[in-house]
Amino acid sequence: MKRLVIALGGNALGNNAEEQLQLVKHTAKTIVDLVEEGYNVIVGHGNGPQVGMINLAMDFAANNGANTPFMPFAECGAMSQGYIGYHLQQSIRDELKTRKINKNVATVVTQVVVDKDDEAFKNLTKPVGMFYTKEESEKIAAEKGFTFVEDAGRGYRRVVASPQPQEIVELETVKQLVDNGTIVITVGGGGIPVVENEDGSLTGVAAVIDKDRSSAKLAKDLDAEMLVILT
Repeated sequence: MKRLVIALGGNALGNNAEEQLQLVKHTAKTIVDLVEEGYNVIVGHGNGPQVGMINLAMDFAANNGANTPFMPFAECGAMSQGYIGYHLQQSIRDELKTRKINKNVATVVTQVVVDKDDEAFKNLTKPVGMFYTKEESEKIAAEKGFTFVEDAGRGYRRVVASPQPQEIVELETVKQLVDNGTIVITVGGGGIPVVENEDGSLTGVAAVIDKDRSSAKLAKDLDAEMLVILT
């Protein structure tokens, strides 16, 4: 069966959970159309607005007396993979049942290795999270070592790196699921960025991997016949 990787744009998934759940119902129809045409479909997706929303909420709560802990950016990415995957797999499952197609669908929380020496870590360009005053940003930068830039006159925002994907950690798991005919949702948001330590362990880093680059690597690693980028 031919393998087809679809990369869904994060901006195409709506601005909030309710809107996203409605939009992915339409996306699910397209995906199941392709399944009916005989394709083994693997889905990647962006998470720009979603991880930004999570990061913003966690930052606001941590800084405004809610007594919630600071949440690292990699963990915010993992959260976004979970809830976007939940919406996609629920909608795809419902569409499969409507058409009486017996097929499984699953989300794999996916880590993607990046090179700690990638030039992107020396040139932080990706704005994330909330806006701060100059004084607030300087205080947070001193406390946590973050980098901030002035953003179009609206205040100061944290910036993180956008490194190249090197390796999809859960690739073998994805392959096994695909080989069993499962529709797999993976490399969400380009994957959770991690670096490999000298002992082989992995550590999450504050970065955003381009979802099209990760989806293209996924398609290549799976020997897919086609990569479709939907924005």
